[in-house]
Formats: sequence, structure tokens, C-alpha cells
Amino acid sequence: MPNTELYEHLYNEIAQLVMCHSPSGAEREINECLLDRLAALGIDHWQDDADNIVARIPGTGEGAIAITAHKDEIGGIVKDIEPDGRILVRRLGGSYPWIYGEGVVDFLGDHETLSGILSFGSRHVSHESAQKVQQEGKAVTWETAWVETKRSLSALEQAGIRPGTRMVVGKHRKQPYRLGDYIASYTLDNKASVAILLALAEGINTPAKTIYLVFSAKEEVGAIGALYFSHRNRLDALIALEICPLSAEYPIQANDAPVLLSQDKYGLYDEDLNQQLLQAAQARACPIQQAIISGFGSDASIAMTFGHVPKAACLSFPTHNTHGYEIAHLGAIAHCIDILTQYCNDL
Repeated sequence: MPNTELYEHLYNEIAQLVMCHSPSGAEREINECLLDRLAALGIDHWQDDADNIVARIPGTGEGAIAITAHKDEIGGIVKDIEPDGRILVRRLGGSYPWIYGEGVVDFLGDHETLSGILSFGSRHVSHESAQKVQQEGKAVTWETAWVETKRSLSALEQAGIRPGTRMVVGKHRKQPYRLGDYIASYTLDNKASVAILLALAEGINTPAKTIYLVFSAKEEVGAIGALYFSHRNRLDALIALEICPLSAEYPIQANDAPVLLSQDKYGLYDEDLNQQLLQAAQARACPIQQAIISGFGSDASIAMTFGHVPKAACLSFPTHNTHGYEIAHLGAIAHCIDILTQYCNDL
């Protein structure tokens, strides 16, 4: 498939996935989409007790490999609701209010999804107003922000909005934007990796080892889904698909070359497994970068740290503005598909 056609296909695929709300622990929308997609492919799949969606491609021999892409996204969680309908929110995962800015956010109520306006207060104020400090170099925090709903307490209650309700950036603000060969969007972490797993479900044929494609739950709050799965299934290795932060402190270029990690804050990745992935990249003539990063963890490194798997790797795509309005090269995402397809079919 020519790059232009491939990139368009990937863009459209990711755009569909991004529009499925999936804050950690409230992942119903993306679950329904994935179950429909896997059923259409005719692949063996199920939803486990930890809310993972798992697809299984049987191997011709012994052993099993898991490849994960977490399906949850960061956001907020309701702490309290004031008498005038104003909602107080706290972080869910690595979210910051200044990333979203003032604008529409969605609350996934028990009975209905309702929208409100994330608010930081008026700017035409003096030091008598608490929000004045936000104009003088101090970042806005969840504790100093709120959401205006202009709804009554009874209306919010009827919708099932309560302490614990999840909040995400409004759906009408989520539509991705195309920047040439790049895609820009909220929640590329990790909906772009979910798109990679769906492509692998179509492209892997009769591997030597059984392949589990795990659309993992609640990664942003502790890799809970991956830990549950890796604890209950005997695996030879676990490979996580992830974003890779672009920053001056890391020797990573913003291009179509995926990044293979050697270390993150949870520890070392397996060098032998990394060599196998590098060989797969070479066999497909795919460019690849290597790096160690600090403020980061993945399903794979966390599972290996807990002793659930003997080997772990993380294959990622370079991303601007991680945990914000992210930007990634569609070619890097496509090359992740190529590398993992080659690796799995050559097991």
C-alpha cells in the first residue's frame, strides 16, 4: 500500500478510536468498539474480569507472547458537586487542567453523558481574587479549577453524576487534525497503539508461539489490566506498544522511526528481546531509534518489575506533547506494525 493511502487509512482508523471515550476504569465506549471489530475479523477474543479485551492467535508450537496497548486515557474524576451545579475535579492519571484549557469537558454519568465548561475564573481581577496568581507565573491546578454545568443538583443526580464519575476532554474537541504525514490529537496515548494491535490481528498468520493481543485496561493508574493478565497467564515475554516522549533530554528524532526502549523508570528492558525486535526491523528495512527515558513506565516494564514475565520490551512512536494534544508521525506508527508483524510471524 503506498504511503499516502496507508497514512490515510491509519489516520481514519485512529480518528475513530480517539472518539471513543475511555477514562481509566470507565472504558465502555472503546470496549464496545473493540469487541465489534474483533468479532468482524473472526478472531478468538474475550473480555476478562479486569476489563481487558484479549485476542488470541494460536501458535503452531509451545509458548506464548503478549503484546499490549492500553485502551484507557487520562482525564479527571469528580470529587464534589456544589449546590449551584459547579463540579470539582481531581486528576485521573497524568492529567493537568492547563493541558485542556478552558472549554468543554464530558462527564460519563451512570445514566447519561453530560458536558460542562472547564473554568479557571475571570482575568479582570485583582489580588483580592484567588485566581490572580494564575496570571503571575503559577500554573493552574485541579484544586484551583472547576467545571461550570449550569445544571441543578437534581439534573446532575438524574444523569448519574457523582463523586467518582470520570471526566474527559469534550468529544467535539477530540477530532484529530492532519499535519501532512503527522496526526495531531488528544489520546494518541494510547489509541494509536490500539490501532496497531488491530492491524496485527489482521496481519499475523500461524505464528510458532501463541500471540495474545491485549487491549489493556487502567494502565494510566498503575498498569492494572496488564498486571492481572500477566499474573494469570504464563508468558515467555510481554511487549508494550506506547508513545515515546519527544524532549531535548532524549536523543530521539521526530520522524517515521519507531523507538525501542532499553530502560525506563521501572528498570531495564530485556536485551535479547530487543535484539530480536531490531532484527525484525532490519528484515523489513524499517528505521528504528533506541533510547532510555526516565519519567515513564509501560505495561511491559511494570509487569517485569513485579516478576510476572521473564522478558519485556517496549516499542513506541515518537510523540510531541505527551499527555496533551499529541503529535506523531503516521510512518512511525506504520513501522511499528511492520516490525511486530515480522517478529510474530518469524517466532
